[in-house]
Amino acid sequence: MPKKNSIESQLYNTECTETMRTFADKSIDCIITDPPYNLGLFMHNRNTNLKKMRENQFAYAGWDNLEFDEWQQNMRLWLQECNRVLKKKGTLIIFMAIIKVGDVIKLAEEAGFYYKTTGIWHKTNPMPRNMKIQYVNSTECWIYFVNEGTSGTFHNNGKVCHDFMESSVCPGSEKKFGKHPTQKPLSIMKQLIETLTNPDDIVLDSFMGSGSTCVAAKQLGRRYIGIELNEEYYNIAKARLNALDKK
Repeated sequence: MPKKNSIESQLYNTECTETMRTFADKSIDCIITDPPYNLGLFMHNRNTNLKKMRENQFAYAGWDNLEFDEWQQNMRLWLQECNRVLKKKGTLIIFMAIIKVGDVIKLAEEAGFYYKTTGIWHKTNPMPRNMKIQYVNSTECWIYFVNEGTSGTFHNNGKVCHDFMESSVCPGSEKKFGKHPTQKPLSIMKQLIETLTNPDDIVLDSFMGSGSTCVAAKQLGRRYIGIELNEEYYNIAKARLNALDKK
């Protein structure tokens, strides 16, 4: 049976917003992605032992050090492209730090998205940084939007779906091709993809990192498009996807 459109799964080692401008209008079913949180400079001024514990932590990697105004403008332009390429009633999921949720909702609504909810990913074994002086940070948010509509694809299979997901941090078995400092576990990505998309849908991750969204999509019979500027992380994602073809 022919596919419902001609787009095939593919990866890009490029800047995401510029690449998305080459995509056709209303050609993507779902976007699930993890953009920079704009916390690098903020974390440098905190009472934290992050650098001592993990040298590749995002606050010291350099790619999350934009001033707020520049980050906000980049997000605004990216969200405008998300609105253009997503189908009507298509889903957008953005992972984000809790402190930035209000900013992201405002920018997304300006771009034409309907805000549904802010969900929580609870990490059952977070890095115990600063455990002697404060509560351990064990949560991240995912923000759920629908494009140009109030409801989209949602498969709950007759069950109540809470906006709370729980798992360990990404296991070592998912990092055998290389490490990414903010890699998301496949179990979380699969929950989102199974609920919010249909088989053969096109799932875009425009900040692909090491490719967890694309790997989960492929394992679930969805097509994927991944965009990643960093060549090292792009190559990790490519290796992970190639390994699936050998199984």
